[in-house]
Amino acid sequence: MTETILLADLLALTEATLPEIATLTAQATEGLKTKVSREGKVSNAALEADQYAAHALAWLATYNQSLIQLRGWAGRVAEAGQFGEMEQLILQIGFGEYLNQIAGGIPMSQGEAARLTDLGVSWEPSEAARKLMTEGNTNAARMALVARMQDNHGRALFGTSGLDEELEMIRDQFHRYAEERVIPNAHEWHLKDELIPMEIIEELAELGVFGLTIPEEYGGLGLSKASMVVVTEELSRGYIGVGSLGTRSEIAAELIICGGTEEQKQKWLPGLASGEILSTAVFTEPNTGSDLGSLRTRAVKDGDDWVVTGNKTWITHAQRTHVMTLLARTEPDTTDWRGLSMFLAEKTPGTDDNPFPTPGMTGGEIEVLGYRGMKEYELGFDGFRVKGENLLGGETGKGFKQLMETFESARIQTAARAVGVAQAACEIGMQYAIDRKQFGKSLIEFPRVGSKLAMMAVEIMIARQLTYFSAWEKDHGHRCDVEAGMAKLLGARVAWAASDNALQIHGGNGFALEYAISRILCDARILNIFEGAAEIQAQVIARRLLG
Repeated sequence: MTETILLADLLALTEATLPEIATLTAQATEGLKTKVSREGKVSNAALEADQYAAHALAWLATYNQSLIQLRGWAGRVAEAGQFGEMEQLILQIGFGEYLNQIAGGIPMSQGEAARLTDLGVSWEPSEAARKLMTEGNTNAARMALVARMQDNHGRALFGTSGLDEELEMIRDQFHRYAEERVIPNAHEWHLKDELIPMEIIEELAELGVFGLTIPEEYGGLGLSKASMVVVTEELSRGYIGVGSLGTRSEIAAELIICGGTEEQKQKWLPGLASGEILSTAVFTEPNTGSDLGSLRTRAVKDGDDWVVTGNKTWITHAQRTHVMTLLARTEPDTTDWRGLSMFLAEKTPGTDDNPFPTPGMTGGEIEVLGYRGMKEYELGFDGFRVKGENLLGGETGKGFKQLMETFESARIQTAARAVGVAQAACEIGMQYAIDRKQFGKSLIEFPRVGSKLAMMAVEIMIARQLTYFSAWEKDHGHRCDVEAGMAKLLGARVAWAASDNALQIHGGNGFALEYAISRILCDARILNIFEGAAEIQAQVIARRLLG
């Protein structure tokens, strides 16, 4: 069997399969909607009781959108005359594998698969789909792809991204920065469990990382969410901690831009953009997790100011920061999201000897497996004062809605972090497979090893295009919570699979702390948890799909 399907045939075949997967997804959506509706409306209780089907729908819809974006990428790249053998192999393997998974079961986790039977639908693949399923993802195709990947090794990507020249220039700049300043040091930072050095933060500030999407009138660069994705991807390829530094300012800035007063914008945005003000997000509590509506930390009015009492946990980069976006309950008689307010709570940056010097505030470090460069903390507030002028938007009871406005950007950026981590795993796994000799040849020549690397490249491209699409939607003013959620859901799974498989390629050495892949595996694991655990993300996607 040949490695590739003829290009003209491949483009036609992949285009022809899209409507039938869209129809299948629509049928599954309508069927589940009928099943969980009560008196004409979707019942949350019924949806929760049928959670497996709901999450199966979320994954099916994610695969539908993934195939649409992969085919869209191929069309753009072909039109630009950049559709080479590597791109052709990525397209046919991606379609072949994902169509087979739709038919047989989409992996939601290691022990859970989303099957069409869970949704009460069936699919009889068309002739085009069957051809892709039988000839798309073959051993010959995967080994041909991994051969092309070796030819491309050392460049920014495996396969053309399909982005414009300006975004590729940004990628090149941050690719070089990651190679020179991040990758040589990342593993030592991890092993020593050290905060990322301030000199790195200062360099990122000079490069504009913290003000990428902040409007120029407030001191930022005024660039697109797509640029943020590219920067985040490349920095996370170097080290997820460095790639995540911009997340703090992105969340704070978006909260202020969307919900702040003009005075608050003038006060905070220039400092956030320049990196002179470092921020942290203070939302999660010990007993709430994803249920933010049930937060108990309270803020009580005292004169013009507010006094905060309560406990928070999993607060990233809390020690060094100057301001906290702090969510607290200001309406004591409420028990849900309606009584929450957002504050821009000022604090004094701490030191190793005195990490939390601000009166009314204490904190302790949470030791973690990975994602160590900014550290995680538990915080306690007892008589902690916030200036009245720092109530976001100047109104109480708006906090949860203000936070919801940031979820799209946060999940797009998390998807970009996942793509970067997956890319790092693929590159490190491939280099090891080239260098390591067993039975007289390099590991990469063995089909089970080469196939692992080929599938990493294919799924990374799929996750990358899904992430770019969600950023494009955001940049064009479209609601994209579903698309951002899908990108995050798939990206996190891809990052974990790539890291796990790259460690497997290392064999016993992968289990040794001295090898970087051990860190990347630990870093990848958090992606399925923060910014909405995979199960929560699937539930949210399903709920939105059902209307």
